[in-house]
Amino acid sequence: MENNVFDIGACIGSATAKSIGAAIAARHITAVEVTQWYLARIDAYNGGASGLNCVRSLSSLALDEARRADAEIAAGQHRGPLHGVPYLIKDNVFTLDGSCASAGSRALASFIPPYEATIVSRLRDAGAVLLGKTNLTEFADFVADTMPAEFSGAGGVVRHPLGLRYGRGLGSSVGSAAAVGAGFCAFAIGTETQNSIQAPAVHTSIVGFKPSVGTVSRHGIVPLVPSQDSPGPLTLTVEDAALVFAAIAGPDAHDTATLARLPEGHAGERSIRGLRIGIPRRYVADNVMNDCREAVFTRTIDALRDAGAVIVDPCDLPSAEPLHEVRSCVFRAEFKESLNNLLSTLEPCGLSSMAALIEWNRAHPDAIPYGQSLLEAANATEGLASAGYVADRRRDIALSVDAGIAAALQSARADVLLAPMAAAAKCTGKAGAPVIALPAGADANGEPFGVTVFAMPGDDRAVLEAAAAIEKVVGQRIVKELTRAG
Repeated sequence: MENNVFDIGACIGSATAKSIGAAIAARHITAVEVTQWYLARIDAYNGGASGLNCVRSLSSLALDEARRADAEIAAGQHRGPLHGVPYLIKDNVFTLDGSCASAGSRALASFIPPYEATIVSRLRDAGAVLLGKTNLTEFADFVADTMPAEFSGAGGVVRHPLGLRYGRGLGSSVGSAAAVGAGFCAFAIGTETQNSIQAPAVHTSIVGFKPSVGTVSRHGIVPLVPSQDSPGPLTLTVEDAALVFAAIAGPDAHDTATLARLPEGHAGERSIRGLRIGIPRRYVADNVMNDCREAVFTRTIDALRDAGAVIVDPCDLPSAEPLHEVRSCVFRAEFKESLNNLLSTLEPCGLSSMAALIEWNRAHPDAIPYGQSLLEAANATEGLASAGYVADRRRDIALSVDAGIAAALQSARADVLLAPMAAAAKCTGKAGAPVIALPAGADANGEPFGVTVFAMPGDDRAVLEAAAAIEKVVGQRIVKELTRAG
């Protein structure tokens, strides 16, 4: 058997999950060799004073899972395109490999979950190999309104593989994004409530897909806002994102939201020619546009038009201004309710409520250097039966879906909408809509530029197919050689 795992893994830009899975299936390499290569790369570049610090912990079972994958493949028991492919998962997801699930909180840093998340079970069924956990912004970035995305009390600071910073508001799945960008895994799993997959993806020059709420189970994941939460993959290509999505999607009795949405099946091929793409400008693209991004966004749109896409520009959301201005209690109210339910049931590290967590933080101020203003605001809410919450949730849906995505798509007869960077995150988050980020080169400052493609809740397959066609025309990653951690 030819051992060429280094040749595949050394080139970050081409080591896709699909190509690695195909090499393992063809027995050109083994899952053990691939796993060992990734573990060695993590060891070289993650730790130390200059390391990326995006991987929080490694699974003690990774090599055992890889050996099992190799044995099954050798016996003709091939599970599919992800069989033997190593991945990392965000540290708010429950696993049974002995690792903790801290959600980034120092108060929960030693919590070992008593059961496994459905998404982990499904990836095991697909034959994927769990390498370990990635750091995240503490409690999915709902602790303090000044906390940068790179920080958590449990994990410290995640460093950007391109030498940049993950500043305030750049999404909590920063560890998963950095790990994929650095070539620490074939793919990673993140979670998004509003921008936590798409923002770190575009800022790391990788692909990130947040499925529609209810297509992927949240069972065994520390919640933030259940009406908006959705786990999804961070990858190097749209095709890889579709492969992972196919493995993790589907109904789960432990998460009733998944029982109301029928699976669409696998994404197929879609030509860019004739694809109708709407460009929401007012209070969307305009919010993130600057002199550095204007030229590359124009080039991106021109390239799509030249390739045969029908560009509707502008294609504004009728609700754009009120949606931009709206302030809702949904985040605060749902976070309190859902976290209290989890804490009261499991009592991780002896904490049975959000109030108890807040008190622990007050007793350990060094664990929360940015304070806990958002936690305290959430704890002060009145509950999901309050008139304020009910009104705010209805308004969120009306603005983001009815007078937002649906109205824009219908008015332009568009297949999908496309925005620069994560400019539409507030809309897609409140709507629970599918959205995929993909890299489109660099802006005038040489920093990563990307676009996000989105549509109506439930239109996941259409979004993946459109994004794959768009990627063929404008997809371009920025890659930087890493410096060995010291």
